[in-house]
Amino acid sequence: MPVADAEVEVLIVGGGPVGLTARALLERWGVRVLLVEKHRELSPFPRARLVNVRSMEIYRHLGLDTRIAAAAFAPEFGHIRFRDTLYDRDFAAAAMVGIHAPVPESPVIGVVTSQDRLEPTLLAAADAPVRFGVEVVGVAEAADGVTALLLDHERGDESRLRARYVLAADGANSTVRHLLGVGSTGPGALGDFTTVVFDADLDRWCARRPAGVYVTAHGSFLPLYPEGGWAWFGPTPEDAEHADWPDLVSRALGLGADVRADVSRVQHWVMNAFVAERFRHGRILLVGDAAHAIPITGGLGMNTGIADVHNLCWKLAGVLHGWAEPGLLDTYETERQPVAHRTLQQAVANARLMVQVQNRRRDRLRSGDAATARIELPWSEQYFAQLGLVLGATYHSAAVLTDGNTPSEPSESGTTYIPTAEPGRRLPHLRLTTERSTLDTVGAWFTLLTPDPTRWRQHATGSTPLRIEALPVEHLDVCGLGPHGGLLVRPDGHIAARWRNHPSGNAPLRHALTTITRSTSA
Repeated sequence: MPVADAEVEVLIVGGGPVGLTARALLERWGVRVLLVEKHRELSPFPRARLVNVRSMEIYRHLGLDTRIAAAAFAPEFGHIRFRDTLYDRDFAAAAMVGIHAPVPESPVIGVVTSQDRLEPTLLAAADAPVRFGVEVVGVAEAADGVTALLLDHERGDESRLRARYVLAADGANSTVRHLLGVGSTGPGALGDFTTVVFDADLDRWCARRPAGVYVTAHGSFLPLYPEGGWAWFGPTPEDAEHADWPDLVSRALGLGADVRADVSRVQHWVMNAFVAERFRHGRILLVGDAAHAIPITGGLGMNTGIADVHNLCWKLAGVLHGWAEPGLLDTYETERQPVAHRTLQQAVANARLMVQVQNRRRDRLRSGDAATARIELPWSEQYFAQLGLVLGATYHSAAVLTDGNTPSEPSESGTTYIPTAEPGRRLPHLRLTTERSTLDTVGAWFTLLTPDPTRWRQHATGSTPLRIEALPVEHLDVCGLGPHGGLLVRPDGHIAARWRNHPSGNAPLRHALTTITRSTSA
């Protein structure tokens, strides 16, 4: 029989990067959280390997960006290289924009790092309790909360836990999503793949041409850590159970007996591609791969999940602390589901571009061209140039007040980002001081940026957390503001409202916050 109920405000299901980031964000908001993870420890596999520029902005707000970067590869590894075999020269290469060098659109730079190097940093970023080896095997919703049935695999017993809300961050094969019966749209499973973690001395072929991934005709090779270690991934062989993995990787290297792979771990996995039909089921919300499984091409999956919880956690905190109404949570799906669909389309397009490069190479070799000849990239250095997608996401919902203009959308391919202060868009990065960006004014509060703080402070009343900051006059044109205007920025860094000049009336700010949070107490 299950033991008596315990209680918590938010139960997070899943201890990957998305669940751990949600735990840190909610703790910052003062929300009581419990995270459960069915595995007995953090994942020992590298899995996701790219923390993009938008995710690093989020981690900058949590004070984690420096620690994450310290354990990551140097920026020169922010490339993808195509070779016939690992020991051949590049026949094509592309930079990962926002990774291999700073970009003027952000105060931070993304990094190449392995998920098993990232997760311990995220785990240490909060004190909220975590229970490993505990799986959610049942959920029952009520008007005032959710009762979750937890199975402790080590002790073999079951317990009940009551939570005001549940965040399902339990992966593409989400138990919670299946328990709820939420369907999905998209291609589904794209194939079975295997990742092999190994050690070998490959410096003679890679040290002078560093990259985050080397794509060859025999699978892809990825350096794991700055101090060493490699991974190979490719389609799972037919007789995987009896595969000689050291021999398979050595043959994939194309180096014969010259290099022997010392294999330490092997993981089989399915590449999925779908978006859940619903992101919210009452008091249960799907995030990360539970809400959308994105193919690995382009490094978009984990980062999309991190943006999910950045969008959601401030809304949950507002509802739990009483300055927002539960209806605000509806805007999570409204805002994030379209982003998930666009991201899935981009990842599929990336996969096609990758295949296009490899096909061009095969055609060139068959025609007798020199094996060392380079080929023109079909994407013109755009494979990882996705700033329009990761920085240009545009939200349309009741949590955004339009100012009469239709917000511009990112380019169809997601490659072009044009900074703008339109409502619904991410606040542009503008320098306030040498070390401080407009993005640094965002936190566990709403922010009003204005060249005239005194006038706006006269009407800044209510329970919604708010800070008012001075905006230098040199940024007014970029932000579309007059000398007394203002930008209201949400805690996730997206612009909630814009007044080109101070509006008439005594309480424009109070009215905007009330409308956005759907709260009569703002």
